[in-house]
Amino acid sequence: MNSKLSESVENLALGLGLALTVGIMVSAEFRDTIGAFMEPLLGWLPATLPFSMVIFVLAAITGLYATLIQKYTMDWEFLREQQVRMKSFQGEMRAAQLAGDQARVQHLQRQQLEMMGDQGKMMKMQFKPMAYIGIVSIPLFMWLYLYIHNNTIMMTFPFWGEQSINNVVLGPILYWFYWYFVCSIPVSQFIRKALDIGGME
Repeated sequence: MNSKLSESVENLALGLGLALTVGIMVSAEFRDTIGAFMEPLLGWLPATLPFSMVIFVLAAITGLYATLIQKYTMDWEFLREQQVRMKSFQGEMRAAQLAGDQARVQHLQRQQLEMMGDQGKMMKMQFKPMAYIGIVSIPLFMWLYLYIHNNTIMMTFPFWGEQSINNVVLGPILYWFYWYFVCSIPVSQFIRKALDIGGME
């Protein structure tokens, strides 16, 4: 019974995460609706903190949530084993090719086909957390996107000076997303280090 309930909750969460992901890609109205829905929860932040800190807080929330999801939904031991196995395989294949050992190369190619199943399992394992993460990160991003769209917000950046955070830094990258990215890297790395997550070599 518990197993079936757990599976049902997991499927519901995955479905919700996928629905949010697809929804924001195909409908601007859906994006605005999600952003407006989050306003009662997050609307007080800009009145309390400088907007640079608002983005930092959201980066910290999404970083913590994403890291915890990855910690409890991914088999890190399996991923480490696969990484070691793949490195060993690549070394053997390179050595066989350099030595001109065609029999060994063919044997390793057959072995590579057998390894495809584990590669598929790895991809599925890495995809599942993304759907879960979207349940929290997408609404936060949609609120941030909508708030920035509806307000003129200036921030001072090193080298660039004062800029509207809705302006473009480079290509499709806006200043607010650049600042979010700058905040999220150290926060995520600190959390991953503290929780000992993803220590693959």
